[in-house]
Amino acid sequence: MPDDELNLGLLLFIPYRALENRVFAALAEAGYDITPAQARVFQRIGPDGTRLTELAEQAQVTKQTAGFLVDQLERAGYVQRTPDPSDARARLVRISERGLRTIPIASAAIAEIEAEWTAHLGATKVGQLRAALITLREITDPYA
Repeated sequence: MPDDELNLGLLLFIPYRALENRVFAALAEAGYDITPAQARVFQRIGPDGTRLTELAEQAQVTKQTAGFLVDQLERAGYVQRTPDPSDARARLVRISERGLRTIPIASAAIAEIEAEWTAHLGATKVGQLRAALITLREITDPYA
């Protein structure tokens, strides 16, 4: 199928998947084993922790699935559950020290990829792409 016949969703997904694969490869090379499903939950943990129900909603998975993924992340040492100071009955999922060490690795991989894309497309096109995607987020991201 010619590129001009591909729908926008697929055209957005292909480079995203390439970026994601490289990030996971960089993490694996550094000794961190995180799956894409786990990462979708991990990425949504706020700096002060996040309740499981919020993680499930933002990752667009069931509470049971989010709980399963958080259990895996907790066993691997990437997150921890702590009491919620605003509600003693609730618990927050927080990123652990081990989890925090993954962030600069992923960020460095993303920066390298974005630099490659900028070299390929040029700074003007990358700026236009970023601006268009930020504008599109207004109608596609309920958490923006």
